[in-house]
Amino acid sequence: MIDLRDTTKKYDDGPPALAGVTLSVAAGECVAILGHSGSGKSTLLNLIAGLDKPSSGTVTVDGTRVDQLGEAGSARYRRARVGMIFQFFNLLDDLTVVDNVMVPAQLAGMGKGEARRRAVELLDRLGIDRHAQAYPQRLSGGQRQRVAVARALMNKPALLLADEPTGALDSSSAEDVRRLLLDLNSEGQTIVLVTHDVQLAASTARRTIELVDGAVERDVVNRGGGAGLAARTPLTSSAGETR
Repeated sequence: MIDLRDTTKKYDDGPPALAGVTLSVAAGECVAILGHSGSGKSTLLNLIAGLDKPSSGTVTVDGTRVDQLGEAGSARYRRARVGMIFQFFNLLDDLTVVDNVMVPAQLAGMGKGEARRRAVELLDRLGIDRHAQAYPQRLSGGQRQRVAVARALMNKPALLLADEPTGALDSSSAEDVRRLLLDLNSEGQTIVLVTHDVQLAASTARRTIELVDGAVERDVVNRGGGAGLAARTPLTSSAGETR
């Protein structure tokens, strides 16, 4: 699903944000990209999403050379292949919940009726259909993140990218989102979870890739389904860090 080969990204004359990274993610995997602030996590995510271009090396996602796409091609690629979940939801406050979920499908050219039917199905699946006509600011953080997940799934993406999806949530809401990601992955959804939270990575992903100073420091496969991974990595929990 994802294949990076000797991928480097430099923004200025300083050290590279990403330094010669080679890694792959298979279809159906849930992989956590772990690292402290400045480790290169966001840069890696942006390259996979086609939001940025590498300085050298290649980025291939679902058979598409993302690093070779122009601006229009990158936009089409994201609409068709990638769903994105953000730490602060990025919902449109002047649209209802169902209208927020419909946005990606309408941008992709889906008819309004068909888009509404799919949005309602997703909201029902995620247990928030009763809020379809509400506005995002009336919902809890956990509910807003479920809306964001529904929006990300709207175009049936091959790849789901989650950038600190529980970072702005209380512990109860964070657990709900964690379980939702596990459920989606169990159904075959490929997920790349970017976080600096060791416990979230350990309990959600089957595999964790740790970045340090833009390079892959460790790539751990956890055949136990996530349990116990935290005990095998020297990173400390981010519970005390500002999010």
